[in-house]
Amino acid sequence: MSSRHFVGRFRVVVCLLVALAIAPWATADDAPRDTSRVDAALADYFRAETEKLSANCLAGVDTLDEWHSRRERLRQELFEMLSLDPLPERTSLQAATTGTVERDDFIVEKVHFQSLPGLYVTGNLYLPKQRAGKLPAILYLCGHGRVKKNGVSYGNKVHYQHHGAWFARHGYVCLTIDTLQLGELEGEHHGTYRHGRWWWNARGYTPAGVEAWNSIRALDYLQAREEVDGARIGATGRSGGGAYSWWIAALDDRIKVAAPVAGITDLENHVVDGAIEGHCDCMFVVNTYRWDYAQVAALVAPRPLLIENSDSDSIFPLDGVMRIYNQVRRIYSLYKASDKLGLVITPGPHSDTQDLQVPAFRWFNHWLKQDDTLITDAAVKFFEPEELKVFAELPADERNTKLDESFVPVAAEITMPADQATWEQSRDAWRETLLAKSFAGWPSEAGDLQLEKAFDVEREGVRFAAYDFTSQEHVRLRLYVAHRAGLEKADLMVLNVLDEEAWQTWLQTMRVTFAEQLEDEVPTGQAPAEFANVGQMFANSPWVMAYVAPRGIGPTAWSQEPKKQTHNPRRFMLLGQTLDGMRVWDVRRAIHALRSVEPFQATPLWLQSERAMAGVALYASLFEPDIVRLDLWMLPRSHQQGTNLLNVLKYFDMPQAVAMAAERSRVMIYQDDTSGWDFPRGVVEALKLPADQLQIRAVPPRRGVKKEEAAGK
Repeated sequence: MSSRHFVGRFRVVVCLLVALAIAPWATADDAPRDTSRVDAALADYFRAETEKLSANCLAGVDTLDEWHSRRERLRQELFEMLSLDPLPERTSLQAATTGTVERDDFIVEKVHFQSLPGLYVTGNLYLPKQRAGKLPAILYLCGHGRVKKNGVSYGNKVHYQHHGAWFARHGYVCLTIDTLQLGELEGEHHGTYRHGRWWWNARGYTPAGVEAWNSIRALDYLQAREEVDGARIGATGRSGGGAYSWWIAALDDRIKVAAPVAGITDLENHVVDGAIEGHCDCMFVVNTYRWDYAQVAALVAPRPLLIENSDSDSIFPLDGVMRIYNQVRRIYSLYKASDKLGLVITPGPHSDTQDLQVPAFRWFNHWLKQDDTLITDAAVKFFEPEELKVFAELPADERNTKLDESFVPVAAEITMPADQATWEQSRDAWRETLLAKSFAGWPSEAGDLQLEKAFDVEREGVRFAAYDFTSQEHVRLRLYVAHRAGLEKADLMVLNVLDEEAWQTWLQTMRVTFAEQLEDEVPTGQAPAEFANVGQMFANSPWVMAYVAPRGIGPTAWSQEPKKQTHNPRRFMLLGQTLDGMRVWDVRRAIHALRSVEPFQATPLWLQSERAMAGVALYASLFEPDIVRLDLWMLPRSHQQGTNLLNVLKYFDMPQAVAMAAERSRVMIYQDDTSGWDFPRGVVEALKLPADQLQIRAVPPRRGVKKEEAAGK
């Protein structure tokens, strides 16, 4: 039977089943699930993936020529992973000084500039009162030191004022700038884990990139100052400011000396040991190229670099700092510049101590002033927060507070293809982009499925079986298959890709008859009437229903502890993956598993899913042949709304993915509002595909639905 013939025949059945799946049943009881086995497997997965990235970090660099051959490429990759490719336009800084304060031997200018139009950077410029000629300069980058009174933010520059004062009192110009999160204009560093803005990944956005760009423009500002010797600029900061010191020193050779303090460690600490749970998003790149952090450090070589940390720092653990130091020391050795790499480890926790301050001061004195005299005075604070505030009134045209929505450009408006050749060129480019920019974290080889039958039983005229398969190392999933007992040849099989809501609903239904096989799963609530409908469906239809819950859902759902629910997806981010991106891989592997089961190798296959998981099924279909049809319920119209894939919005959006799928498979989209799909409709028309190749339908009634209505007749 051709796919065209059975489409109409099974439309009622599919719509009825999905209507059941989204019915508003009572939720399951709240019995906690033992996730210890799943949590252990997930930990093994993160460890194995981290080891791969660590092993590749700086691998194959044994000579200076080998390093030089990749250095500029690595720097360009870092620009991209910091949301800076393409690099924003260097628009006019519109720099202004709003006032000055002074003490006996130095002056502080209260300054602001715009690193982009409307992106205000507030700062304090510390200047010695007595100066002859141009002076060395320090860009001081602040960590997370909030200073806020009565709802008014004074900026973290106020918290770190003692550093700028020390430098000015010792012959430097020092510019201390506020961060996006804690400046006088309060932007956001905490998008993913505090506000659920997982679309930052799809935008290729990280606030670390904003801090890097503001630092680049701060160097432009310093070089424009007549007091500054542009050939003698250093960068330092601690904690978050330590991280930003790494970014700017790696990206910009105008930094001649760097002393980041407690601002970097490796992936093993972050992903395996859990240091990520103490950090906001500004500490991390969008790890498209799957780096470990020693490569950032290596890009500073051979310029003088002092790595500082304390021995009991819980968010920058010492062992990771030492691993990075030892790796970057090898690069400095290739330059025969080992004297330009320093390491200071002090006792204590994550704190801005004098033990860490003084070595940095000495480092800059040595390399920027050739001055090794003894330091006899400490860094102390001189001002009340109000004295250092830049704005009396915040500017109305500021973009800081909503910068995440515009800092990384989305793909330019995509026009309808003029002809088949134009479409094929765009389609092929998008597919290659997905593999390189969104799915680089997929295994390089699929590997053995290790398919094993878990059970195979018959109840009430339904044959129900389960197969365990390996999606990738440390990711073992279960595929469930159901059909009419005695069915020898199926006309069709449908793979349902379940999200957590759909999993619970399906489990409630199947436990009615297959409690013994599903006894280890929750929930335990039942819907006996609904299984009767499913059983009747199988009795009337020669087809197969298969079900898979990708990783993190159903049988592989990990701990419900809030930290784990938040930071496990962030661990995927640090590995150059996203959870949804790896779920796309899981669906592909489930298709391979289903095709490995006798007698389903040649049975026509549909994919069906709901909500964000519909996007996962959609993308899986782009990389698997012979998917006859997709039924996508409540598919997000944009990745901004759901289906979290790395970088995708920089190149295209969900309508383009639907268009790519519609060229390969029939696509049915069910939504309450059927608008938003003009692009794929236009592609179907331009390619002269059958008129019903893409159909956008309203979601049918969820209860008491008549078959004729569910079928859209």
